Formats: sequence, C-alpha cells, structure tokens
Amino acid sequence: MQTIINKIQKTISVLVSVLFVLSCTQDDVGDLSDTLYVRHKGADMPAHIYGNASEKVFLIILHGGPGGNGLSYRSGTIKSEIEKTCAVVYYDQRGSGMSQGKYSEDGISIEIMAEDILALVKVIQHKYGDDSKFFLMGHSWGGTLGTAVLLKNQDVFKGWIEIGGAHDSSGVFFEYPKNFRRVANEQIALENNVTYWEAVKNKIDGLNTDTYSDDDFYTMNKEASKAEEKLEDDRLINKTRSKIQGEFVINTFFKNNVLTVAWNANKTQSILVRDQGIFKDLSFKDRLDEITIPSLVLWGKYDMVVPPKFAQDAFDGLGSTSKKLVIFQNSGHTIMNHEPDLFADEVIDFINEYE
Repeated sequence: MQTIINKIQKTISVLVSVLFVLSCTQDDVGDLSDTLYVRHKGADMPAHIYGNASEKVFLIILHGGPGGNGLSYRSGTIKSEIEKTCAVVYYDQRGSGMSQGKYSEDGISIEIMAEDILALVKVIQHKYGDDSKFFLMGHSWGGTLGTAVLLKNQDVFKGWIEIGGAHDSSGVFFEYPKNFRRVANEQIALENNVTYWEAVKNKIDGLNTDTYSDDDFYTMNKEASKAEEKLEDDRLINKTRSKIQGEFVINTFFKNNVLTVAWNANKTQSILVRDQGIFKDLSFKDRLDEITIPSLVLWGKYDMVVPPKFAQDAFDGLGSTSKKLVIFQNSGHTIMNHEPDLFADEVIDFINEYE
C-alpha cells in the first residue's frame, strides 16, 4: 500500500513540475498579466504586473497622492509602448488604492511605506528569480516616497526616474506663491485669461504664505490644477488625449472599488498630512547626493503642482554621475499624458541604457 502511495506522490510531483514549467514559459512572461500581493507589517498591498518580462526587467511605478492608485497609470504610452520594453508594476501603496489593513499613526509612515517597496522587490524576486532587474519611477508624491526608498537601499535598483516629484515636500508650500505670481505675470503679459490670472494673484496675496498651513497648502494645491486647465485652454499645455482619458477612467473606476479607494485616500492623507505633517516638515533636498544610481529627471515646463524649480534642484542635488534632466515644453504635472510619445521615448531609452 505504501509503495502505491509513493508512486502516486511521485507522479503528482512530476505533473506539478511540468505544469509549473508550462506556466512559466518564455512566451508567457513576454506578455505578462499577473497580480501579486505584498503582506508586510499589517497591510496587504496589490501589485498588478503587465508587459514584457522576458528580460526580467521590472519598472515599479510609485503613484501620486498620498492616496492615489497604481492602475491609474496604465494608460497611454505606458501601456502601449513601455510595456513592450519591460514589465510594468502598478502598485497600490499602503493605505492607497485597493490595499487593505489597519492603519493608525504608528502603522503608516513614509518609513514603513519605503520598507513596503523593498518587500515588493523581494516578492517579485521570489517569483521571477533573483536575477530580476528593477527600475523605480515616482510621480509627484511618488517622488517623495521613491527618494525615501533609495535612501534606505538603492543597490537593488538599476535606475531612478523622478517625474514632477515632491522630494522637498516642505519647500513646495513656499514655492507656490512665487510660481503662481511668475506664471500669472507671464500670462497677463500675453493677454491669456487675464481675469483668471489677476484673480489668482489676489487669492495668493490674501494668504499668509510666510507660515505653513495645511489649509493654505491645499488651497494652493487645488488652484494649481485649475491653473493647468487654463494653460491647456491657451494651448501652452497639450490637451490629454481622449484615449488616455478613457483608459484612466476604466482603470480607476472599473478595476477598483471606488469607495475603498476614496476611503483609503482620505484616511491616509489625514494621517500623513494632518497628523505627521509630511508636507510641513519633510524634505530630502540635503540628502539627494546620497543617491548615486543612474537617474532621469522629467518635468513639465508648466507644472503648477510641483513647480519646475524642483526639477533643477533634483538634478543638481543627485549624486549620480549618470543623470539627465528633461523639461517637457508643452506639459504640466502629468507629462505622461501631455506629451506621451516623448515621455515613452525618454523612459525606454533610459531603461535600455542601464538595464
């Protein structure tokens, strides 16, 4: 009886091995569609992976926010072009998107969130092999988080791509008034939306911008988005293509539970911004020289959300001897939507050079 059982066990073992090999063929990873979950320090975080993993190159995208979601970036040329070059990891950060867990002030912080990313790397290595290669890309708030990750451990990444990144969160508040006035004066001189820009100057002048305030920060942050709409109207910023908008809606609203995403975003921002004061106190500008891996800094000329000053600051401050700064002349904060073809070209060239 035991002999028969042993034979059955061996047969099952062989079948499982064959199925495993078949499920991991080169063809499959060349057109990957996978979802992993990272469980770390009380949170379960999904990572959706799409694209060409035949060379085991993974581009991890850190979304904006705090409180955005990874799949909102799966549109335009990220989906149609960059996924042909490598596997793109659309990851929901702790307390964001469809992540789950119990959050409190001591359960969510930028330190823990940075550790989560390094845990994600280990999960991908476990599934796809220790020879997997990683690039890290952070947009907006993702630039803050990505910088924190690299300051913990940059050795696991081949390169860093910062897009309109808030690596100096505390500095953004004090740069807002200067940037609003500069752009407003330029647009008034060009006779573009004069009434709006005069009103913006009056609004900024009515705020106490000498001392940080969460309420004033959010007032200027929201106004930044409105300002970019006016710049689009005057064709200084390219309009987002309808296809990209459609893909964004599908990925954001139909592939996520909207209520969960909204609840997470509200809770996470409350903890990180209101309780921990990351926009008031957090800045990595004096530590950027510690980042020495190849770096690509991409920014929109008309970025009103994280002003272009921080593009030059990032480029000058980074300690890498292999670094590049590109200012997109017809873009605001979301360059991947405003100039998607140029964006894809820059990212693909960077990955191909340093993989």
